[in-house]
Amino acid sequence: MAAPTDRHENRYRNERMTHRIIPLGLGVLWCGVLLSACSGGTSPSVTVRPGIDVLLDDSMHLLAGKRAGLLTNQTGIDRAGVSDLDRLLQADAQVSAILTPEHGYRGVLDQADIGHGVDSATGLPVYSLYGDVRAPTPDMLRRIDLLLVDLQDIGARPYTYISTTLLAMRACRAAGVPVLVLDRPNPIGGLLVQGPVLDTAHSSFVGMLPVPLRHGMTLGELARLGNDLLDIGAELVVIPAAGWVRDLWFDTTGLPWVRPSPSMPSLESASHYPGTVLFEATNLSVGRGTPVAFQVLGAPWLDVQAVRALVGARRGVGLRDTVVTPRSPPDGKYPDQAIAALRLTVLDRAVYDPVETAVALVWAIARVHPDSFRVDPRRFARLAGTDVILEDLADRDGVAELAVSWRADLADFRILSQPYLLYR
Repeated sequence: MAAPTDRHENRYRNERMTHRIIPLGLGVLWCGVLLSACSGGTSPSVTVRPGIDVLLDDSMHLLAGKRAGLLTNQTGIDRAGVSDLDRLLQADAQVSAILTPEHGYRGVLDQADIGHGVDSATGLPVYSLYGDVRAPTPDMLRRIDLLLVDLQDIGARPYTYISTTLLAMRACRAAGVPVLVLDRPNPIGGLLVQGPVLDTAHSSFVGMLPVPLRHGMTLGELARLGNDLLDIGAELVVIPAAGWVRDLWFDTTGLPWVRPSPSMPSLESASHYPGTVLFEATNLSVGRGTPVAFQVLGAPWLDVQAVRALVGARRGVGLRDTVVTPRSPPDGKYPDQAIAALRLTVLDRAVYDPVETAVALVWAIARVHPDSFRVDPRRFARLAGTDVILEDLADRDGVAELAVSWRADLADFRILSQPYLLYR
């Protein structure tokens, strides 16, 4: 995707673009929802209502007389854990098709190609958007008047649910079908942005938007940004998650945790993911096939003590030795082998930078194991969003210098993203 022109960038920086929340033709600006989403505190007892609850409680008029398609998976649930589909059918909404992203409708598939099917409970067609088809086809969209999107993003750029959403928005724009995103909290909070901003030369299905590795946005906010930056122009409605504010992490929302994907077992895993995902491009296991996926880095040849000694103490995170045994790991790394591993544990959310920590670990492991450590440079650049990380790690000072070099781009990103943010 092409980067926006300077003229467009100036427009993005200077306009609030609030009309994108509820565009003309679908209703008035939903100020009540937005104000509710922007109120509340940081108390663990705060009540957060995901977009599906807000829609059903306050905005059912948006579905009146419309056949709805539902792009969702196992994360599409209300505050009580009831699925969107069940809630919509109970409310007599006309749901005519289900569309699914990577990992399928139940979120348990970890394969490159997922086929279409039928929902056994309702008889509705289930269209997979992960395989040969990555966007809804005109035939899929003929049976719907409105596409509802409810997917839990993880808070890091290399996650395909926003890419599926953006491709669906583009298809809906061509077919004249409005899109309604039912928003959810960013599980790792919305205050911190960390890591390099995507160089559009490395745009791919695992990163379509020029955002940092840790972007601090919700799926709805990303959809609004992408709708403009990628010139999609969809008729887009975002129903915010009421009660969520940017300093809330998922474990303070009162919402039930559901694995967004098979290898994302917990919030602890999500906390490290913006950094440890880079090791997917190496010959180290990130713990897929274990209960601590993305919390560990391991290999049979890894000298954990030497790596820890070289990398030193890191702010906000603890590093310790452990052993893991990947069982049928979907990445195929070291199946059924007990391997030495480095375990990461968040100690202080406010100061922990998972990206900088991961880059420091790449540097340390490469020096402790120059003959064993392997990196796929092209895949690494696609995940990192830049090809300069591996180039700039010639010495230890390179780690700190990289983090400093990202700051200007992160500052620019904060300005660029501001018009699309829905929560304070």
